[in-house]
Amino acid sequence: MRKLSLSIVALLLIWSSTGAVSAHPGRTDAKGGHTCRTNCAKWGLKDGQYHYHNADGSATLTPPSGSNGKLKADKITPPRKGKLSVYYLNVGQGDATYIKTAEGDDILIDAGKNEAGDVVVDYLKQLGVDDLEVLISTHPDADHSGGLDTVLNAFKVKAVYAPKVSHTTDTFKDFLLAVKKQGLTIKEAKAGVSLPLEGVTAAFVGPTTAYGSNLNDWSAVLHLAYGDNTFLFTGDAEKKSESDMIAKKVRLKADVLKVGHHGSVSSTTDPFLKAVAPQYAIISVGQNSYGHPAASLLSRLKAAKATIYRTDLNGTVTAVSDGKKITFLKVK
Repeated sequence: MRKLSLSIVALLLIWSSTGAVSAHPGRTDAKGGHTCRTNCAKWGLKDGQYHYHNADGSATLTPPSGSNGKLKADKITPPRKGKLSVYYLNVGQGDATYIKTAEGDDILIDAGKNEAGDVVVDYLKQLGVDDLEVLISTHPDADHSGGLDTVLNAFKVKAVYAPKVSHTTDTFKDFLLAVKKQGLTIKEAKAGVSLPLEGVTAAFVGPTTAYGSNLNDWSAVLHLAYGDNTFLFTGDAEKKSESDMIAKKVRLKADVLKVGHHGSVSSTTDPFLKAVAPQYAIISVGQNSYGHPAASLLSRLKAAKATIYRTDLNGTVTAVSDGKKITFLKVK
């Protein structure tokens, strides 16, 4: 294993060939905000101004409602042996999903904000995880990638997947450094790439192309099938990515949909919802000031006759599949 001598710049170059994203750096603090240091005018801010980032890419001076509350892990039921268990973890305003396959493999998709890292580690320890076969960073946004370095520092990880897009935030640098510390090279997450796991068919169906500076559309979208049951995990993929996946005719039909972008109006369009045709829709969301989940999105899901679960209302949502039937464990 090489010594950890690779510079931050060199680490970022790992992903730079498809177009690095220009964004101002800075680790968020326990309140979810930070001080602007570069490109402040671009965000409508002054140099040195303390602010918060919203999931739609905007910045505000006031924190989302409830952002000062300390996150803590729910008490959850251990995986069922011989069955597939999917945990849509309650990490506040962010995304984190843990999957335990019937064959015993462990998969983690995202780990919420920086302050959610310890919470995700707590969840994984509750579930008896000792290592992770696969860790997926759907895209560099802090409410998805923020806790990944904490997880990487707590567990041995065998393979890391992420779309080939870079970011200049301290949060993303921390993730890259944690990957390097484990002696790993990031495998590219893109349409057509399959996960080498037994007992399930798991393949990325997005991104299908490059999306420039739109980090949300870069989201790694994973389709997973176990027996007759299917699941789709969408990160923050928005309308353009959804349209491209439909046009490419990738496998989208799924019994359970992890709704894109915390239920934003920018995602889960009618054509995409028609292509997926979910029986169940899971929204990973916390208290926020930017309207997630959107009323129009909830109306679309209801019109599609999908049963809706929300982590802000139901806590961690757990789906268990025997390959024939999906059962949701008792929720709030």
